[in-house]
Amino acid sequence: MKSITITKTIPSSAAFTELFARGAGPEPAGFRTGMARQEAVATRGQNRLLMQLLKIVILIAAVLAASNAWSADCVILLHGLARTSNSMIPLENALGKQGYKVANIDYESRKKTIEELSSVAIGNALEECHAAPGEKIHFITHSMGGILVRYYLYHNKLTALGRVVMIAPPNKGSEVVDYLGRLSAFRTVNGPAGEELGTGPDSLPSRLGPVDYSVGIIAGTATVNPILSLYLPNPDDGKVSVASTKVAGMTDFVTVPASHTFIMRNKTAIKQAIAFIKTGTFIHDTP
Repeated sequence: MKSITITKTIPSSAAFTELFARGAGPEPAGFRTGMARQEAVATRGQNRLLMQLLKIVILIAAVLAASNAWSADCVILLHGLARTSNSMIPLENALGKQGYKVANIDYESRKKTIEELSSVAIGNALEECHAAPGEKIHFITHSMGGILVRYYLYHNKLTALGRVVMIAPPNKGSEVVDYLGRLSAFRTVNGPAGEELGTGPDSLPSRLGPVDYSVGIIAGTATVNPILSLYLPNPDDGKVSVASTKVAGMTDFVTVPASHTFIMRNKTAIKQAIAFIKTGTFIHDTP
C-alpha cells in the first residue's frame, strides 16, 4: 500500500497582504469604472442636498428680514396745506431705506377745518401703521401737517407716541394769513383750514399751548416768494417766519437754507429729520 504525501504551501506574508488588498483575487473587468460612477452619483446627491439646504437658509433669512421690517417703528408723514402726499415721497423713500414702516397720508387739506382734518388724516394713519406692542409711532410733518399733529395730541393720548419732527410749521401762525386771509381768493385757494392759521391770540395754533412730547423743529431761511416775504419778519421761508415755527416745550431746533415750498424735499432737512427720529436730537455743527 502506497502512502500519499500532501504538501501544503503557505503563502508568504507579503503575498497574503497583496491578496487581501486585492480582495483575494484579481479586479473584475470594469471594476474601477463602476467605482467612479458610484462616486459621481454620490457627489451629485451631495450637491443636491447642499442646494436644498441653501434654499432653506435663504428662505429663513427672507422670513426673518420680513419679520424685522414688519416689527420696525412706523413714521407717519403729513403734507402741508394745498399739497399732496407726493410732496413727501423723498422723505418716504429715505425712511424706508432706514428700515422704518412709513404711512404717507394724503388728505384734502382745502376742504375741511383743522379739527376735521386732524381726526381723519391721523385716524387713517394710525390704522395704516399697525403698531404692535413695543413699537413706536413717529411723525414727520410739513407746514400745516404739524398743526394737525398738535391738535390731535392736544385732544388725544397716544401711548405709542415716539418723536415728532415738524418741518416749517406755523406754530405761531403766519402773518401772511393776517394780511391776506380776508380775501375771497385766499379762502378759495386755502380753504377753511388756511383761515385758521393767523397769528392772533385767538388763532388755532395759539390756543394749542406748549407741547409735552419730543418735538424737533426744522425752519427754512430761504424764499422763492419775495412778495409774501414782505409780510413776514426776517428770516423767513416765504410763508412762515423762523420765529413763528418755534413752539414752547420743543426739544430741539435747527434751520436749513430752503424755502417753504421745497423744504420737505431738501436733502439736509431729510437728513436732520431722520436724525431726530433716531436720536431725539438734530445734527449740530461744532465749532
